[in-house]
Amino acid sequence: MREAILVLRDGRVFRGQALGAEGETAGEVIFNTAMSGYQEILTDPSYRGQIVTMTYPMIGNYGLNDEDVESRKPWVNGLIVKEASPYPSSWRGRVSLDDYLKAHGIVGLQGIDTRALTRHLRDHGSQDGIVSTVERDVERLRERARGLPQIVGRDLVKEVSVTQPFGWHEGEWKRAGGYVTPPPARFNVVAYDAGIKLNILRQLSTAGCDVTVVPADTPAAGVLERKPDGVFLSNGPGDPEGVPYLVESVRGLIGKVPIFGICLGHQILGLAAGGRTYKLSFGHHGANHPVRDLATGRVEITSQNHNFAVDPASVAGRGWEPSHLNLNDNTCEGLRHRELPVFCVQYHPEASPGPHDANYLFARFTDLMGG
Repeated sequence: MREAILVLRDGRVFRGQALGAEGETAGEVIFNTAMSGYQEILTDPSYRGQIVTMTYPMIGNYGLNDEDVESRKPWVNGLIVKEASPYPSSWRGRVSLDDYLKAHGIVGLQGIDTRALTRHLRDHGSQDGIVSTVERDVERLRERARGLPQIVGRDLVKEVSVTQPFGWHEGEWKRAGGYVTPPPARFNVVAYDAGIKLNILRQLSTAGCDVTVVPADTPAAGVLERKPDGVFLSNGPGDPEGVPYLVESVRGLIGKVPIFGICLGHQILGLAAGGRTYKLSFGHHGANHPVRDLATGRVEITSQNHNFAVDPASVAGRGWEPSHLNLNDNTCEGLRHRELPVFCVQYHPEASPGPHDANYLFARFTDLMGG
């Protein structure tokens, strides 16, 4: 097999075998603890700028298909696995992981000790790195890795957002016939695309929303002229402080229309409310994070993918309060306004595959619009 090398910014080197396309890729190296869902991860725009390490030892065993995608194309910068299954087996599988990565020009790495890499990132924090199948000089790779642009302050949203509005009219997936026609719409919703996942759109449609997706740089006036019953703020990649134009737009919408935000949308709302965000050491990336709903005491198992968090103390006294708490590290997982119809969560209630404990949040959004 072809040799491939991973070199991190701090100089740590991992040698393995090439996976996917020939060449070289760079990005922030992070780890994801999910056991499945690699196709959804590859096509989730929130991973733009990142090289994802899967902690589960074998990835690709059920192949990839044309249906389980979260965007119009894969966005991940690279993929690292312990072992990529060369013989996928599933009645829905159409192509192997290696062939999929090759077809989309994604450089990957396999055959390394992903446990050692994960522990290194956990202990020293996520950091930039380069995966190469063409460069053999480790010192040159180290020097280039140290010069990579860091994710803090960068606007990655502009790389994944659409440039023109579009409508969405597809519901949930059913085994008998694939994606179904959603029920008749009751609400007109404008969704900001900062890297929106398709299953969010499917969940909104299934909840009775006629959804129009708009680019992330759409001003508040452009949204309000569509006379929406509600506005949705999507997930997306990178640092929320690198997207000041979206923060400004959302600031102009608060109090004028019901708003629901997920992931980056949660962070954008925190900034629009006058709060601050900060970077986590190694982020939350996985499908089994416990979160407590502070209103009910109920614990939800959630899917998460984010590198930044909102400081709830920074919005205290402004009418906002935390609504959800991460039980692993006590970070803020949700905010709501005490008087206005605005709320947001840091995790992914639409996750597919993933736990569905938080799917009720879409009904909460429609209840606000119908109230």
